[in-house]
Amino acid sequence: MFERVREDIQSVFHRDPAARNPFEVLTCYPGLHAVWLHRLAHGLWGFGWKWLARLVSSFGRWFTGIEIHPGAKIGRRFFIDHGMGIVIGETAEIGDDVTLYQGVTLGGTSWNKGKRHPTLADGVVVGAGAKVLGPFTVGAGAKIGSNAVVTKEVPAGATVVGIPGRIIVKADDVLETKRQAIAEKFGFDAYGVSQDMPDPVARAIGQLLDHLQAVDDRLEGMCSALKALGSDYCAKELPALRDEDFADVKDAGDKPAA
Repeated sequence: MFERVREDIQSVFHRDPAARNPFEVLTCYPGLHAVWLHRLAHGLWGFGWKWLARLVSSFGRWFTGIEIHPGAKIGRRFFIDHGMGIVIGETAEIGDDVTLYQGVTLGGTSWNKGKRHPTLADGVVVGAGAKVLGPFTVGAGAKIGSNAVVTKEVPAGATVVGIPGRIIVKADDVLETKRQAIAEKFGFDAYGVSQDMPDPVARAIGQLLDHLQAVDDRLEGMCSALKALGSDYCAKELPALRDEDFADVKDAGDKPAA
């Protein structure tokens, strides 16, 4: 038992830079307290002492703000950061090295008996406020973004964001390089937000840049053909796009959301 407690404390140091010393972690981390109380409640549940298990679980909820049903199965080095408002249902299963942040719900979508809550494989990270609902599996190493609502199976290593939850597909590196090159050619940055964020405006601009790149390539080919025929039609320069024309757009993007 003490070995598991020591392992839990060490897992906090691996995932929370705010942790300063073992005594602080032992006494001031409600996520650990909730896990330890759950182990007691789960043991009582397994022995058939259902009411006593629920009583311990209710005490844990009152003491930590984290509700874990005593029937839930939890693996090793499970880390709950902050934790307030977390709900974990009866048939939920959590693997090793899983991390949950505050406000997460591992819930069900049915009142039927049997498996109705999600299974989180090893190494899953679930962001603050996310809702994972239903009897499916979130694959090993997957990440679920803050406030996402996930109701379908998530492949291993995937990242899910949004409502409803959708998997972020990383763009092809060659395509991203072309987009960045054409953006720089036009004299502005089309990616005021992080390229990893699934921002619909940034995605739309990316599609426009793809189209502009194709048009630019076609025009250069046509100009080369006309030049070979002796025409000087393409000698004229295209109008320049000035940085100041996009200053207001950039400034608006830099302002923090209210």
